[in-house]
Amino acid sequence: MIILFTDFGMCDPYVGQIKARLAEYAPAQTVVDLLHEVPDYNSHAGAHLLAAFAAGFQPGSVFLAVVDPGVGTPRDGVVVMAGGRWYVGPDNGLLSLVAARNTDTRLWRITWLPDDLSRTFHGRDVFAVIAAEIARGEFPESKLSQIDKLEVEFDAGELSRVIYIDHFGNAWVGVRNVPKDAQVSAAGKLFKYSESFGFVGKGEGFWFNNSVGLLELAVNRGNAAISFGLKVGDVVQVKDSTTTFH
Repeated sequence: MIILFTDFGMCDPYVGQIKARLAEYAPAQTVVDLLHEVPDYNSHAGAHLLAAFAAGFQPGSVFLAVVDPGVGTPRDGVVVMAGGRWYVGPDNGLLSLVAARNTDTRLWRITWLPDDLSRTFHGRDVFAVIAAEIARGEFPESKLSQIDKLEVEFDAGELSRVIYIDHFGNAWVGVRNVPKDAQVSAAGKLFKYSESFGFVGKGEGFWFNNSVGLLELAVNRGNAAISFGLKVGDVVQVKDSTTTFH
């Protein structure tokens, strides 16, 4: 299985071009569109989202992860094996959380480049080919060089900022498994806890731990981002009896 995780959006041709390359090199593999709305150019937010999603996929899965504002520059492409899953993408911090949060992590630099390389689309021309070969069970050893650490490594702890806003207007935060007695505030408002939407009134704001374990700010049958003026990067304060994130 190959899982796509990008900031490409679905209105442009890029996802289709990636899928065409995967169909060429790994036609028997299932390709899953996990997320193509990672905040644009934001590898930091992407790293936290990718790490949260990873456990929901079976070991052996191959993540093709492309949030790559440095494409065409000397930044490296890398392969990460962590938690029994594979990740292929740029060395810009995007893969650093999955690498840091697992104990079986192994790392490789991609040393191969195709003759027909586009300077602006390594996702199609490099990463898709490597991901396809790994998914086929043909590890591309001749195209890689093992390394000890990534060039760019984000802090692997919690990130108390909004990292994603879904189409409902719910704001995802890079903090995991928050105790239900914690105090959560953002945009000058203290949010109350609820297990789910139906336990609060229509139009009422609240917070909960979402299906991948991240803190989420929401409004029942409403749009939290609009109601509270939330945007990606906003600070969210989280306080419990032992820890404060802000």
